[in-house]
Amino acid sequence: MAEIAGLQGLRASKDKAEALATPPYDVIKEGSPLESLLSANPDSFFHVTLGPNPAEALKNLTSKGVLIPDAEPCFYVYEQKWNGGERLGFFAAVAVSAYAEGNIVRHEKTFDEKVKGRLKVTNETGYTLEPIFLLTKSPIQPILEKVRAEQQPEYSIQSDFKGWNDLHGIASRFFRVPEASAAGQSLKRAVSENPLYIADGHHRYHAALLNGQTHAMAYIVEKARILAYNRVINGKNKMKDILSGLDLQPASAFTTPEKHSFRLYTKDRAFTLKAKNVPEDVVGRLDCSILEKELYPALGVEHSMILQKRHFDYYPESDLGTMKALVDSGEYDLAVALCPVSIDELMAVANAGLKNPEIVMPEKSTFFAPKILSGLVLYKHTKR
Repeated sequence: MAEIAGLQGLRASKDKAEALATPPYDVIKEGSPLESLLSANPDSFFHVTLGPNPAEALKNLTSKGVLIPDAEPCFYVYEQKWNGGERLGFFAAVAVSAYAEGNIVRHEKTFDEKVKGRLKVTNETGYTLEPIFLLTKSPIQPILEKVRAEQQPEYSIQSDFKGWNDLHGIASRFFRVPEASAAGQSLKRAVSENPLYIADGHHRYHAALLNGQTHAMAYIVEKARILAYNRVINGKNKMKDILSGLDLQPASAFTTPEKHSFRLYTKDRAFTLKAKNVPEDVVGRLDCSILEKELYPALGVEHSMILQKRHFDYYPESDLGTMKALVDSGEYDLAVALCPVSIDELMAVANAGLKNPEIVMPEKSTFFAPKILSGLVLYKHTKR
């Protein structure tokens, strides 16, 4: 089963945590207002994750005391609260092992090419900069709630990203838990009883494997929320021909649909497209799989095009307005909203993949929300 240990490395200082913390590097779109906002802040962790000289940027932040050392192995309990919800998890160092051992369970394919940039930054700085997001079936929630009730937080921050990211306005609190403490030992025992499922960050874990690391930095939760990962599309076929060839029902608005239905938007019009066939297998019955089989041929797009930005871009369901604007402006032909994948669906695919590693979810199937702030803790990893 999974093995965890306390983290040693760097953490944000109390008075600089709010200025330092950023969204994860992979949701900061190049040329976006969010990128401009972060790059203009000299204390932003952006300069380490996406700046031209990560090692120099990290040295600068430590010399100014924005990041401070923490040599004692610790877990860090991380609370996020937003309008209508909250999530409680913790940061830890998780032992890195091959997927075949079944300690860390994936649901996506990974590609060596996609981790080269992250490996370069990791080895230049000597730190793991951002965590893997892991799910556990172990009952860790009561332990985390006890820590929250009995301890004072290291810091409390309110994210201000001017509305340009889902993390804007979220209140975060951060609690330090030494591994040797009673709470730390309780977390170690609880997590060791079950495997850990990768929710987000497959390529970060893959990078740790390729890097020969003994442990990887992880954020572990018992409860999580998945949003749909919607898409805007430029197909090869003419939109009028596409629409006339589909069994579409008019919809009053571009909203998140029910399971096995899709909401389409094109130039001030919204439609509902229902799945014709729902297979029994754990991957085939996913709405993103059905979409690729039943809609993509009509659009004239192929699987090889789904990661090409000129044909596809992806947004969580909280960004439906942005998607509509991209279609109205003519940048994309069509916006498609899906119903979110459930935790049960994710774990069904992951468990099937233990027996057959070819069983994985399609790309861009899930969007875990909210994301995890980067920069709060950095892990000084070791290699075998």
